[in-house]
Amino acid sequence: MLVGALASLVAAFVLSVDAIRLAEDPTLALSCDFGAVFSCSKVALTWQASLFGFPNAFLGIAAESVVITVAVLGLAGMRFPRWFMIAAQTIYLFGFVFAYWLFFEAVFTIGFLCVWCLTVQLATTVVFFSMLHLNILDDNLRWPPRLQRFAMSVVRSGGLGFILAAWLVATVAVVVLKYGANLLG
Repeated sequence: MLVGALASLVAAFVLSVDAIRLAEDPTLALSCDFGAVFSCSKVALTWQASLFGFPNAFLGIAAESVVITVAVLGLAGMRFPRWFMIAAQTIYLFGFVFAYWLFFEAVFTIGFLCVWCLTVQLATTVVFFSMLHLNILDDNLRWPPRLQRFAMSVVRSGGLGFILAAWLVATVAVVVLKYGANLLG
């Protein structure tokens, strides 16, 4: 959880700085504009990049700072109340869904990808699954007993890790299938 949140925080910071730079000069070409597919500036100048009236990256800075704090305190041995972990999982679920909505908008509507946005999306996926793993182990989600036993068996068998890996491979496959040879040049 900590590694994913740190990666996402760095990417959100870069995206925030780039958003400010683009606000000053919308014609600016960013260092992550390369090839036929990757254009952070073209993605950043869309309405989707500022859905709430400010750059989405600002949300990432706030959210990942909280996740980093939770991860560090967890590594230090702190156990959080069940209500807190349910709230964290629920809020992060919204972030996870938002990240994938932005991904599909970039791939299928905007037509360009942003390297930093992809970093946030993939790191968000890792954090979401890590938090889910922890919440299943600690029985925080108050699922019905039968569902909790099944989820626990998936976690203990390593199945959640396989689901995460398959999810990440599927995400990469969407990009490769959509853009194919254009990814290389």
